[in-house]
Amino acid sequence: MAASLFPYAHHTGSDWRSICDKLLDDLPAEPNGQLAFIYIADSLAGDADRIVDYLRSRTRVGHWVGSVAQGLCSTGRETYEEAAVAVMLTDLEENDFRVIPPIRDDPKAWLDSISEWRTRSLATIAVVHGDPTHQGVPDTIEQLADQLEGGFLVGGLTSSESLQVQIAEKAVGAGLSGVLFGGGVRVSTGLSQGVSLIGRRHEISESEHNIISRLDNRPALEVFKEEIGEELAGDLQQVGGLIFAALPVAGSDTGDYLVRNLVGIDPENQLLAIGDLAPVGSQLQFARRDRETARDDLVRMIETLKTRLPSEPKGALYHSCLGRGRYQFGEDSEELKLIREHLGDVPLIGFYANGEIEHRRLYGYTGVLSVFC
Repeated sequence: MAASLFPYAHHTGSDWRSICDKLLDDLPAEPNGQLAFIYIADSLAGDADRIVDYLRSRTRVGHWVGSVAQGLCSTGRETYEEAAVAVMLTDLEENDFRVIPPIRDDPKAWLDSISEWRTRSLATIAVVHGDPTHQGVPDTIEQLADQLEGGFLVGGLTSSESLQVQIAEKAVGAGLSGVLFGGGVRVSTGLSQGVSLIGRRHEISESEHNIISRLDNRPALEVFKEEIGEELAGDLQQVGGLIFAALPVAGSDTGDYLVRNLVGIDPENQLLAIGDLAPVGSQLQFARRDRETARDDLVRMIETLKTRLPSEPKGALYHSCLGRGRYQFGEDSEELKLIREHLGDVPLIGFYANGEIEHRRLYGYTGVLSVFC
């Protein structure tokens, strides 16, 4: 029997109410489930509660989770700099999930409050959204995954030029929120990197906080110039937005790495500064933004993910970096068209994030695809 597809809709418009009416025209009058995902353009962030209340009252879907963002996406389509809303309704019932309220530090108290349900349902997988201005979010991501005992998180950080709003029943912020699924909800995920590695791995042999002075016991900038080649080394102004630091993920059996920006170069003292801590003894490799490599890796990820699906897809979420999309794949929704080409015409919504979440890590310049079966 064919899978029952999740209803979804993605519309733009002049104001929130007209957009919501368009969405309702495309969604079923009597939905089957009680959980919806919603992504809202950041120009409508101040109307987030009105939008959720309006859609909840008319669909009678009780629970809503999501985020605002500078860019939204759906099957084969991306929208930027337009008032827009994307919604997906699921077939999940009340006992299949628990909405995660905004967690601003240790998630233990909330997890303890649902311990009976967690034990009964074998809950380990969650879709989460976070506030990029809240410094504790990376730690909360790790703690939540670890305290779920084998927990696996997917999602992204809000990307907004106005209010940093997530949706967890209502507009919330300053923490991590989302939805935790019971073990009966089948979700398969994959991560695609947006850069290609160059050179080899180096050991950080001298550093302070995020400033690296020596790599492999040599001046850090000297090593950097060798790796990026003569052309770029001759004009370091070119490396911004092109060359990045790649920090290998400890224990990864798939060669995953965290991409971090180069935030400073000091030619006089031969120093490099990166957008993360750089502890002595850890490893670092450099990486370059590469459109073709990003396309190839996205296709590879989708094709690999398809081989792991237990049944036909019912719907999908996609959380991609704000630096991907139109900037890396092209203006005409090329990233989402590529996903549709290889995944099929599967109902999908998502957003362009200020950091992407997979397993227990906060990534950058990646795309995280989550498929419900």
